[in-house]
Amino acid sequence: MTRQKRVIGILGGMGPAATLALYERILALTPAERDQDHIRVIIDSNPKIPDRTAAILGGGESPLPLMIGAARTLERAGAHFIVIPCNTAHYWLSDLRKSISIPVIDMISETASLIATHRPPLRKIGLLATAGTLQTGLYQRALAGKGISVLVPLSEEETQIMDAIHLIKAGDHAVKDTVVVVAHHLIDQGAEGIILGCTELSLVVEETDLPCPFFDPLSILARRAVQLAREKNPQDRDV
Repeated sequence: MTRQKRVIGILGGMGPAATLALYERILALTPAERDQDHIRVIIDSNPKIPDRTAAILGGGESPLPLMIGAARTLERAGAHFIVIPCNTAHYWLSDLRKSISIPVIDMISETASLIATHRPPLRKIGLLATAGTLQTGLYQRALAGKGISVLVPLSEEETQIMDAIHLIKAGDHAVKDTVVVVAHHLIDQGAEGIILGCTELSLVVEETDLPCPFFDPLSILARRAVQLAREKNPQDRDV
């Protein structure tokens, strides 16, 4: 008999393509010889959740109410824990966790912990992300506690990355070269590795595109979700 696994809840829609990519990576990482070997996954993909960067920068509606609504829907549907395939949305992680009784995996923390275990040790990491993620310092804080500094793009390059993210959301993957060029500029400044700190960037940039260690939070999140779903013992609230 196949052992019952925990149910993964995906709080998605931020954006839809990244949500699909996370599910595909969960499938790919799950050892399975038949349908019944896979993990049950419940997805609430709501693209109507307000823009996260716009909210952070001061001019947009908060996404938190709809995020809480989706999280509660997933909890009622039977999810044992929740994953969010959006880096910027983790700005509201603390408030979201307070609104439900099941754990929410912290993609930022998981990524920082993996970087800290890299050998040889890394001391400077380049971060490609939305303006919202950069301004909130989510990765900067997570990595500072591990003795790792974060290099970010110059203002003009930050705009290029934001434009690329919007184009990827619209289905245009031809902007990959722009993203890779900005990553190389960070490497030239001393970055010893690169974080793809926006899940849309994970859709176009591959490890072979960069000459240094490459950290894809979307894949890191998928791997952690599969691990938790297959574990025997319940995890603490803040996983």
